[in-house]
Amino acid sequence: MKVISVRRNARLALVAFLVCAGFPVLFAQTSTQRSPVAPSREQVQAVVDQAYEKFKSDTGGKNADYIPALAQVDSKLFGVVAISTDGQIVSDGDIDHAFSIQSISKVFSLALAMNELGPDAVFAKIGSEPTGRPFNSVDAVVDMPSHTGNAFVNAGAIATVSLISAPSADAKWQMILDFYSKAAGENLTLLEDVYKSEAATNTGNRALAALLLKYERIYADPLESVDVYTKQCSVGVTAKQLAVMGATLANDGINPITHERVIKSENVPEILSTMMMAGLYDGSGGWAWHVGLPAKSGVGGGIIAVFPGKGAIAVFAPPLDEAGNSVKAQKTINYVAEQLGINLFSPRSVGLK
Repeated sequence: MKVISVRRNARLALVAFLVCAGFPVLFAQTSTQRSPVAPSREQVQAVVDQAYEKFKSDTGGKNADYIPALAQVDSKLFGVVAISTDGQIVSDGDIDHAFSIQSISKVFSLALAMNELGPDAVFAKIGSEPTGRPFNSVDAVVDMPSHTGNAFVNAGAIATVSLISAPSADAKWQMILDFYSKAAGENLTLLEDVYKSEAATNTGNRALAALLLKYERIYADPLESVDVYTKQCSVGVTAKQLAVMGATLANDGINPITHERVIKSENVPEILSTMMMAGLYDGSGGWAWHVGLPAKSGVGGGIIAVFPGKGAIAVFAPPLDEAGNSVKAQKTINYVAEQLGINLFSPRSVGLK
């Protein structure tokens, strides 16, 4: 536990360094403390508009079809939203169309479990190691010492849901939905058609839960845990709501619109580190290499990327690559990050010339 604590303190120190060293904000803050290297709101809007125009006609990828309801979503929908930690918003495209959050939900269920139990307990019961396998891999459950891998593969996500304490499955589901709504700053709802479609086709997840039970790595009724997990993936969000959720992480766990604390400050570094390592399925390493920002994708077509301490960007576009990540969203966020000079691994990103 001491090693884990030291690592967490080191990550906290890194975040503090990035903030204090002049890491360029998403755009200039409205407060009197402005970074000399921060782009203006107008500059960020221009970059977002450029990205939207550049990629709106991209026809790469295809909708997820293993969940029938997702195959029916209009593949031409495309929305981009960036939000700073002081609540400034820039956007373009279809930002108010509700789509299913899918695996991006895993970030916020992890945050809820950590709020309840603390990071050390969640790390001990779930882990945070990339599996090197597909997100629904049975082999990973069998082969990995933790069996759960991390909170962003399906086995780890189902186990994370099982950790959240509630008197009943219905109460747990409501707790999760309320938590997501606080992060989004608006009341979110279940997309019933997506839930019914997923529930009818989630035999693989039920098998994963049964396997976790064998290894004593699930902490509530397995089938109930799968059902709650299926519901959380079927929550409807807009690109704007998703950007607020990302900006809540960027803002040290405080929603930048409502100013309500949602996530405990001490848990944010661990959540962001897991997003960097495992946030884009089998494309996580390439994302870290090319973009260098904590992010999470979902097969509903959304991706959030977080600029710690500064802001977040959310993009919605349903067609996916083979790994399950939105093609347009990846290209858009990469373009915006390059144009604004934001990459956590680049010395230039802390204001060095």
